[in-house]
Amino acid sequence: MTDYTPLETIERLTPVARQGEGLVATAAPAMATTLERYLAHYRLDVLLTEGVTLHAGNIETPRFRLWTQVWRPPRPRGTAVVVHGYYDHLGLYRHLLELLLELELTVVLWDLPGHGLSSGDRADIDDFADYGDCLRTLQQHLSEAGLAQGPWVGVGQSTGGAILATDALSRGDDGHWSALVLLAPLVRPWGWTRAAWVHRLVSPFVSSVPRKFRANTNDDDFATFLREQDPLQPVRLPTGWVSAMRRWMPRLMQLPPCQLPTLILQGEKDLTVDGPWNLAVLGKKFPGAHICCHPQARHHLVNEAEAIRLDLFAEVRQFLEQQLSEGPLPKRMSSQCPDA
Repeated sequence: MTDYTPLETIERLTPVARQGEGLVATAAPAMATTLERYLAHYRLDVLLTEGVTLHAGNIETPRFRLWTQVWRPPRPRGTAVVVHGYYDHLGLYRHLLELLLELELTVVLWDLPGHGLSSGDRADIDDFADYGDCLRTLQQHLSEAGLAQGPWVGVGQSTGGAILATDALSRGDDGHWSALVLLAPLVRPWGWTRAAWVHRLVSPFVSSVPRKFRANTNDDDFATFLREQDPLQPVRLPTGWVSAMRRWMPRLMQLPPCQLPTLILQGEKDLTVDGPWNLAVLGKKFPGAHICCHPQARHHLVNEAEAIRLDLFAEVRQFLEQQLSEGPLPKRMSSQCPDA
């Protein structure tokens, strides 16, 4: 598989544009071919259409280098900051990117530390607070550079949802975020009681275990792509990451509720996070949240089978349109999930 790590050397965000049959990266011409292959491999290139601009490169934070892309429609109505899930990277979020561009939002995509093309030990983190620090530094950098502006909308899948929820609850009602969309958000994993016991037993002696590629979507082609065709997929689960998650859980539980407009989507066939338990917690943290469940969806909602994904994205579209226009509240797929 192609090696995309040379893209880690792009020192700052650089404009990327089509020129004939290829791409031109203004501040990193030597990287244009690699970047073109990267965008084509993850089928992001088809979204670089007339009127849409792209800046791609790396942003330095005090501890990490973050691979970042900023996609901007002709007349943006605000900015959506997308935070991906554990083991993921921004290249996998084409469908969501397309939806958000259709909503005329500037879209900020970035690889979490230890993921994709960002720096950091693979799939590991010392403290979940590091994720939040990166998120805030990223937004400040883009705002100061004039590449993104409010209103700010956060869209997070799984661990990304946990990161955004923690940031929003920590801020209280300070007005920074206009809305959140949490897709199968993490609070605790599925089967956590047993998993926590196993982790406590083995973590003093084992630094990581092999990753098991389980079916977390009904899209078989996507599942195959992850296992066999994605060179940026981590292949081990560090026990240190699980330890960091364990320390984060009680911190989230102690944060006060927030009235921020929030949409939470959850699949009823999800065997990655504990959906019913998580929704009960987040429903109290975001008491005005709209909670919608899909009876057939699994965990990776941004890459579900097309029919399921379209149902879920219709909910996202309606919610964000309402938030951006401040119009009447649209009808919902469902306001309750089983056992939530």
